[in-house]
Amino acid sequence: MPDPAIDRTLIRVPDRPARSKIGGIVHAAKGIVLAPLYWLLAATHRTPGLRFRLWCCGLGLRALLSFRRPLSLHACFHLLFMPMESTRYFEFDFARRMLAGRPIARYLDVSSPRLLPVSLLDRHPGRTAEFINPNLRDLEETARYVDLLGARRRCGLHNCLIADAPFPPETFDLVTSISVLEHIPEDLLAVRQMWALLKPGGTLILTVPCMAKRSEQYIDRDEWGLLDKDREGHVFWQRFYDEDLLRQRVFCVTGEPRRVEIYGEKIAGALFENSVHKRSDPGYPYWREPYMMGTEYRYFDRLEDLPGEGVVGFLFVKTQ
Repeated sequence: MPDPAIDRTLIRVPDRPARSKIGGIVHAAKGIVLAPLYWLLAATHRTPGLRFRLWCCGLGLRALLSFRRPLSLHACFHLLFMPMESTRYFEFDFARRMLAGRPIARYLDVSSPRLLPVSLLDRHPGRTAEFINPNLRDLEETARYVDLLGARRRCGLHNCLIADAPFPPETFDLVTSISVLEHIPEDLLAVRQMWALLKPGGTLILTVPCMAKRSEQYIDRDEWGLLDKDREGHVFWQRFYDEDLLRQRVFCVTGEPRRVEIYGEKIAGALFENSVHKRSDPGYPYWREPYMMGTEYRYFDRLEDLPGEGVVGFLFVKTQ
């Protein structure tokens, strides 16, 4: 049931016009030419995540040159020229910085965008990893990336919810969940489960969207087929956390975070307007995203200072 204390808004997903074959070729050509330029422009604005973007390019080249070719040409193209969207630049950068130098043997990822867990698997050849994802099609695509790294023997792929994770308590040194918790209706239970699976001394990396005042979004199209529709045929999409909601749904389990970073839009509504553009325009310039992050977003000290939407990253350490 919706929480009456949280403002609720509805996202209406437009039908995206079909793109002609010639239009697709032109769009790809623009990406090839403009992606490096926008990367350089983003660097002048100190956009986070640009080094991670270079790793993505390297992975794309490895995929193209692989004899087995586990990834499609389409996937290789995206890795090379437009691998990430919007706040992922901050989130992936935050996670990688927080984990630098931390000794980790067993790792669990809870449905994060695949590039982060795959990168951590790639950087640490001795690490074993378990990936949980209730979306089977998405998990099968992740498996192709794991095969590209030749890491299938040290990586488990599980088509399940975090509530059904097949592991005993205190199994993992590290748990990551990037922009996932906000999509789970029973978010408090999910945090409890992740925390229970973490060993004492283990690390939890968590990112969620945030605002000065909490809110929830519903959507008129079932993107994943995992949740029930309400009476109007709408499906829960995500929530934006404020300080009070974080304490009620996260900190009450984990305690206070060791590190916090907040990254948000400078002008309220910019992220939503950009999301509408992506959904409706088959020619959306994804290669512009790193420059947009550097010019239209910045770091904030407090959630209360956010003029609109943002994302907050947390590092938690389980002390007992």
